[in-house]
This record gives sequence, C-alpha cells and structure tokens, in this order.
Amino acid sequence: MKRPIPRLIFLPPFFCRPSPSSRRRPVLLPLLLLLPLLASAQDHDLVLLNARVLDPETRLDAPRHVGIRDGRIATLSTTPLTGRATLDARGLALAPGFIDLHQHGQDPADYRLKALDGYTAVLELEVGTADLDAWYARRAGTSAIHHGVSIGHIPCRIAAMGETPVFIPGAASRAATNHATDTQIADLLRLIETGLQRGAPAVGFGIQYTPGATQWEILETFRVAARHRASCHVHLRSKGETGPQNTFTALAELIAATAITGAPVHIAHVQSTANRSTPRILQLIAGAHARGLDISVECYPYTAGMTDIKSAIFDPGWQQRAGIDYADLQWTATGERLTPETFARHRATGGMVIVHSNSENLIRETLAHPLTMIASDGIIGHPRNAGTASRVLGRYVRETRTLTLLQALEKLTLAPARRLETRVPAMKNKGRLRPGADADLVLFDPEKILDHATYEQPSLPSTGIHHVLVNGVFIVKSGQFQETATPGQPIRAPLSR
Repeated sequence: MKRPIPRLIFLPPFFCRPSPSSRRRPVLLPLLLLLPLLASAQDHDLVLLNARVLDPETRLDAPRHVGIRDGRIATLSTTPLTGRATLDARGLALAPGFIDLHQHGQDPADYRLKALDGYTAVLELEVGTADLDAWYARRAGTSAIHHGVSIGHIPCRIAAMGETPVFIPGAASRAATNHATDTQIADLLRLIETGLQRGAPAVGFGIQYTPGATQWEILETFRVAARHRASCHVHLRSKGETGPQNTFTALAELIAATAITGAPVHIAHVQSTANRSTPRILQLIAGAHARGLDISVECYPYTAGMTDIKSAIFDPGWQQRAGIDYADLQWTATGERLTPETFARHRATGGMVIVHSNSENLIRETLAHPLTMIASDGIIGHPRNAGTASRVLGRYVRETRTLTLLQALEKLTLAPARRLETRVPAMKNKGRLRPGADADLVLFDPEKILDHATYEQPSLPSTGIHHVLVNGVFIVKSGQFQETATPGQPIRAPLSR
C-alpha cells in the first residue's frame, strides 16, 4: 500500500491556546502532533548518499543525496536524508536508466545483458509484432526491465499475405516481394489499427526487407499511425547514392509521408543503412527538422551491422549499394569471412551475418551529431546486444571525447523518452532525474565503465555498472544481476478498445 503524502496540519487558535493555569509553560501538544508527520516526510524506502547526479533535462551535474519512495524519486537534497535503507554512492555517477528504442532481443538472457549495460527499458520498435496482447502476455510479471513493442508493418504484412510468421521474411517470400492487393492492404491496415488500439507505442517498418511494399502502402500505413499520434520507426528502403531507388529517395519517401500525414518519423540505425552517405542523410534530416517536421534519428556505436543473409538486403547488386564485398561479411557461427562460394551456400539456408561496412571516423561523426540518439539494434550474435551503452560511455566519452558525459546520457535517456512521450504519457517520468520521476536509475563509474563484447564473443557483459534500479528495485547490485528481481513493467500506450 502506498504511504500517503504527509501534509502540514494547521491547528486552530483555540486548540493551541494555553489554559489560565499554564500560561507561562510552553504548549507542546501541537509540536508533538507534528513530529511524526515531519519524521515521515523525511523517511524514504532507499537513500542514495553522495552520488554525482547527472540529469540530462536540467543539465545538473553535482553531488546530491537522493531519496526514493514507492518506486519514484522523492527527494534530491544537498544535505543527508534518512531512509529504511541507504547506499553510499560516493565516487559513482547517478543517471536515469538507459532507454533502448531498438532492441530485438526480448528474452531473459537479453534482459540480463541489457541490465548489466545499464538499461532499464528496452523496446522492439523496428520489426515489432502483429499481436500486441500475446507479446505483452508472454512477459507479464517475469521481466527484470521495462519492455515494449511496436505494431509492425513486416509481421502484419506477412499475416495479410497469408504466410507463416518469421522474424524477417526471406527474399523469395511473398511478404518480401509481392505488391499487395487492395484487399491485402485493407487487411494490413486493419491489423495496424488494432495494434494501436491495443496500446502499441509506435508503428515499426523494415522497408528494405519488404521491397514489394509500394510507396502508397507505406503512406497509407503512416495515415493510420497519424490518427493515433504514433511515431513510425523505419529501416530505410534503399542503400547507395545511385539508381532510381537509393538512400536519398528512401529518405525523401519518409519526409513526404510525415509531411502529408503528420505522423512522426524515426529513422532507425542511420549509419547502418546510409553507410558512407550518412553525413549527407543527416544533413537532409536536419533540414527537414528545421522546417518543423517531426523527424528523429538513431545510431549505434559499431562499425559493423548484422542481419539475415537470406533477406532482400542481399539481392543482386548489394555490393554496389553498400560499397562492400564478400570479404566484408563475417559468418557469426564460425567467425569466417565469406567468399562467393560460402556466400551462395549460406544464402540458400539463411542465418545471421555480420556486415563490416563503416569506418571508425564515420561512427564518431554520427554519434556526435546533435540529432542522433543511441539505440542498439540489439540481438544475440552482435556485441551491440551487450555493450552499446558502456561502449558509448567508455570509448566515446572517456577515451576519444567524442561526446561529453551529459551529451551521451541525453542520447541514452532523455531523447528516447521524449520520442515516445506524446503517445505514451508514462515516458514523461523516465529519462529524468527529478522528484516525481520513476526510480529507474543506473549508478556507474565513469572512469572504469567499459564494454567487453566483441564480434567473436558477442555476449560478454560490460563492467563498471555498479547498481541498476527499476521502480526503485535493484536488478543489478554491486555489479551482480539479481536473478529473482522482476520489477519490469510494460511500456504501452493507453488502450482505446
């Protein structure tokens, strides 16, 4: 049961007036009545003492004592607080828990790695699901961290085409290659509408995986999103700078869709799809943003991506579009670099392949851009699943100074929260460190935080994260994941039916 907020009680004068026989003695009754209330006001479930508080919203960077009550931040103080439990956080940075808008892995093993990397909320907003209720039901009451999912264009298109559900359709599937009929588009839009009514935080698109989807189909889906004030999280349709379909026409398609419909658009992993064109794409996004369009963008801090070799991304011409060749592909199961022969063999069966396609300088430039936020695109088999936040804070803040600490934290916390808060009002209390905000917190050592996951060993956990709290409950304590802690809640928009 929640403790009621203490209120000062002003006693009427007649109650406080001393009797004639005690006019010279102090009246203690009102004070005695107020003391328990005052003590209660200073009591907290947990107090974090002597932390270096970093709040991206107010730009606060200073020592504070933080009191937590009923799963929320109750007090920020320059003087010590009392509580039923205390933790001396001297020498540690205290920030809002990290929020990942693009996390494919949504199983307990993924949540463990994400918690050890400082995340308190992870959402699968690119591919998504076709059945919101079933997705959330599978995780109800069992999750360490907050979780959410979009209603996905890919899975809804698969359903409308009458195919068996898969994560990413193969290049030869109807869902990938076929133009939808009017009836199929109507079925697709009905599924999207239902998902939004059932509280999907956003609508997800992987247009490069479904080249058969016409611009009209995408525009019609944006119209549905706009009616629900839902952002559209999109993997761009094309790569490269040449040909009738390229990275610029892909971005123009989305700028037009958001301008026409009013649906906000969010560009997924810009450096992974735009590759060497990323600086130009970011320039175009900044121009659209300056003109008042609601457009946002994300990146992750790795020079390589990963996807299914059987997908439409590797349709003929992929080398020219991405500016890479067979030797830039690394088979995750063995670590081998591919040849034309091994590529053909693996393409026939499918499986995950790491795609080395970017330079280190491009990653640094993309991370430093003022509009980019950080999202991992996390999935088992790639180090981004385990080390994204720690890599940003260790390598790109401490070592290369590409970002300041507060800049990096804004990209990891406040920016993702703001992207969703119009449709999901609960996000207004995440990504901030202020009284009333959710006690989703991470305590880390800025001088030691480090990622360890590699392309060869992608599931090595990060270090330097000392404590992580979700709703005021420790899910990481003294660097150890708390196996039985399940305070994670669904991140979901209000249901409309």
